[in-house]
Amino acid sequence: MKQLFFLCINLLFSVSIFSQTDSAFIRKVYDEALLRGKSHEDLRQLCKDIGARLSGSAEAQMAVEWSEKKMKEYGFDKVYLQEIKVPHWERGTKESAWIRTKSGKLIKLHLLALGGSIGTDGLLQGEVVEFKTIDDLKKATESQVKGKIVFLNQEMDAAQIQTFKAYGACYAIRGNGAVEAGKLGAKAVVIRSLGLPLDDHPHTGSMHYEANIARIPAGALATKDAQLLSEELKKGKAELVLEMDCRVFPDATSYNVIGELTGSKFPNEIITFGGHLDSWDTGEGAHDDGAGVIHCLEALRILKTMNYKPTHTLRVVFFMNEENGNMGGKTYATWVKEKGEKHIAALESDRGGFAPRGFTCDGSDKQVAFLKTFAPNFKEYDLHIFEKGYGGVDIGPLKDSFPGIPCFGFVPDSQRYFDFHHAPSDVFESVNKRELELGAAGIASFLYLLDRGI
Repeated sequence: MKQLFFLCINLLFSVSIFSQTDSAFIRKVYDEALLRGKSHEDLRQLCKDIGARLSGSAEAQMAVEWSEKKMKEYGFDKVYLQEIKVPHWERGTKESAWIRTKSGKLIKLHLLALGGSIGTDGLLQGEVVEFKTIDDLKKATESQVKGKIVFLNQEMDAAQIQTFKAYGACYAIRGNGAVEAGKLGAKAVVIRSLGLPLDDHPHTGSMHYEANIARIPAGALATKDAQLLSEELKKGKAELVLEMDCRVFPDATSYNVIGELTGSKFPNEIITFGGHLDSWDTGEGAHDDGAGVIHCLEALRILKTMNYKPTHTLRVVFFMNEENGNMGGKTYATWVKEKGEKHIAALESDRGGFAPRGFTCDGSDKQVAFLKTFAPNFKEYDLHIFEKGYGGVDIGPLKDSFPGIPCFGFVPDSQRYFDFHHAPSDVFESVNKRELELGAAGIASFLYLLDRGI
């Protein structure tokens, strides 16, 4: 009995020392991020010196070059590129749109083509028919829709506290609107932008077509313009006049950008973390997902600067083409499996550069329980979300290549994210310096705990 008592005391003492060690290290991580951090200047360079980074564009290629150079400057153990093929779609000349009222009055609108849409081949005009949701459109008859322009006017639910739930509930009008309207013979489809504020910034995003269904142009109106169009339709018939110059080109060659700190004990066991380097071609891709890649770049820089020797290999990946194909994530997952690598965990930052709130785990109950053990280490830094949830689009394919792998998602505050998501307003100036730095510190600390505990 005496031996068991002393064994318990020794174990408690060891846990206490271990916790104190973690606490001291994490405090130093935050000091480095907040007092000597590079994240804000790196994001400025990515947004202002490179700009928006749609897959297949010159800006995307320059972003690859910039990222590789930056990782080498920070002295990571390995820096290299993984070649991939990505879709190449271009918006063309700026979109134009007007309401033509029953009296013939023209009202100028703010419109963006949805990513992947075909163009209008000059001016396209037609009577508008409004539906609130994709389900309402599915219930319509061909006689209601044929030869008209479908307007899908579903608002994001402002009552949802977690804004990603509001976004998910509306996604179908963007992703599937052209298919469902095309089935009924529509000329085109326009949607209310997937954003919470009532403003003049239209939000683009990916959509898709299906074989054997007529392809029709698809665009998004600013929320304020969608409101205006709906009000005009209450007065009687109205027409839309549209011009979009979208073009699709053959797939282009691009790259995932990869940097590593080699594991000291288990170099062949990989923890992948990162975000997506590409962005939509409006704004500067500051929150989506410039902040995410910079979070992860800065996290690895901090660990390198602090001379941390990871137990497992820490690999940062700047994925290309999350926005309109996820070829970076899909190709990476296949590539590392074919190489025979062992992947033990993954983390993604792709929810903006706002104040950090915690982490979620797309994994088993045991893995979620493991995540929850991190919570005490972050209490003084105001992180409180440690629960089951989503990982990320880019790291998702790793679950097919490595069944059972836990995928973690970085969770910042989401209340302002859909003010900027896929919109021209997603620029460097919309990212708060301190919030960005806190996010990088949180991720660096998380990686430290994950590497020591997994």
